[in-house]
Amino acid sequence: MRVAALILGLTLGLCIGGPAGRAETFTFAAIGDMPYGDKAISHPKFQALIGVINARKPAFTIHVGDIKGGGEPCSDAVLGLQLGLMQTFASALIYTPGDNEWTDCHREPAGRFDPLERLDKLRAMFFAEPASLGKSPVPLQRQGDLMPAHKAFVENSRFTRARIEFVTVHVVGSNNALEPRDRRVTNAFFDRDAANLAWLSDSFAKARRDNAKAVVVAMQADMFEFDFGHFGRDGHLTHSGFTNVAELLVREANAFARPVLLIYGDSHNFRVHTPFRKRAPKLLALEVFGADQMHAVEVGIDSEDPAVFSFRPIWNAVP
Repeated sequence: MRVAALILGLTLGLCIGGPAGRAETFTFAAIGDMPYGDKAISHPKFQALIGVINARKPAFTIHVGDIKGGGEPCSDAVLGLQLGLMQTFASALIYTPGDNEWTDCHREPAGRFDPLERLDKLRAMFFAEPASLGKSPVPLQRQGDLMPAHKAFVENSRFTRARIEFVTVHVVGSNNALEPRDRRVTNAFFDRDAANLAWLSDSFAKARRDNAKAVVVAMQADMFEFDFGHFGRDGHLTHSGFTNVAELLVREANAFARPVLLIYGDSHNFRVHTPFRKRAPKLLALEVFGADQMHAVEVGIDSEDPAVFSFRPIWNAVP
């Protein structure tokens, strides 16, 4: 717990470090990897967290995916329940998919679904319109609408607020679905990886054209924790399903030369860190809480503060 206490101290310190009274200030909430488990227990707890978030009136909430446990069914009914919960956020809810919703649906406990069919269902259910979820949706630019070569990728989206560019990109756990088990899923990985690279490149180019103050990138996968995501001693990612996205993030963050925040989940371990400390010092990363804790993180934005971002936990009302 000492590490958690140090991280909490760091994040709370960041909250009070910036100047006050600026016009371009707001907050948003970040969550992921929830709710999991028995819905009789997990859903009321998630609803309590939604209530706490709604009471704080953030501009919007970002959910970085894994909206159900990997061992829970991937059925339409389960997905529909999660969609219903998402629609109870009072402000906008921006969502990017996780592996539990489609990549891992081939598993026996998940119902032995076809992962690619489940991805099609996710797109139809959660990304039917060029707008966020939630009771006060915001319009989104979507890759599928802007790039004919990647028209399937309606889940990759972006929007701008207070000269901050917010971007979602479909990068998931389970090695980003680069799996020799299923040739179809592996082939789909290469299409998705190419789409993600094109979307990130275009979004950073837009941020430079617009003279944005910062960029926020949201994805599901933890590229920094598991064996296939470890970095070598030179600070480069070893070959994996994350290699191309990670290397592009480093290049684009350095070319942008202003603060970049990567928000992700997957490992359920709240922390704020600099994953590319030497190679991309302006790229900060936030890993959100997961299903075991079911808390959120409030991210503060002050576009006139050179650091731009601050962080504060949002504790669930239900222990």
